[in-house]
Amino acid sequence: MIERPECALECLLFVAAEPLPEERVAELLHLDPSAVPAVIQELQDALAGRGLQVVRLAGGYQMTTRPEYAEVVQRYREPRLVPLSKQALETLAIAAYRQPITRPEIDAVRGVNSSHAVQTLAERGLITAVGRKEAAGRPLLYATTPYFLTAFGLGDLGELPQLAALRGPARPEQSAMPLTDSTDPTETTPGTPDAAAAEADAAEQE
Repeated sequence: MIERPECALECLLFVAAEPLPEERVAELLHLDPSAVPAVIQELQDALAGRGLQVVRLAGGYQMTTRPEYAEVVQRYREPRLVPLSKQALETLAIAAYRQPITRPEIDAVRGVNSSHAVQTLAERGLITAVGRKEAAGRPLLYATTPYFLTAFGLGDLGELPQLAALRGPARPEQSAMPLTDSTDPTETTPGTPDAAAAEADAAEQE
């Protein structure tokens, strides 16, 4: 038995390249799954007032820097921000709200060919093929990826804004979360989940 599981968890989250689900944490720390939330809370409490925090992302937990120090971290990393185009963002929103969905179905909603947008999103790791539809030609079905959730700061798809809510009074603008990429400087980006939902809502009404 590990004497201080919260310290062991801190090590795991420090080296993990992606969010760790609770069941994986339990397996690695030899804990009963029911004990994991308490260990996570202990680590969160230990990190209170520090530069790092534990957050729930994509169905798991990950250690991240706190938002108030983002400017300092960004100065160090100096990433080249490459936002997605309006067309790609619109396609991503449709895929997020109607997944799994085929490219022809996306085309039908948008009214234009979405091949390039779908390819761009797949290359960025935001969507992926999850099977084929039982229809003529057996077209590929696309769905969003865990990276999509991480990029938009979502715990799961249930946290996507409801389209109906977006038709109500305007809400305060949220800060955008640009995606980074080192290869394609021509694409133009997703911001918040609200922005993606608005694109899907607009496409649906066309």
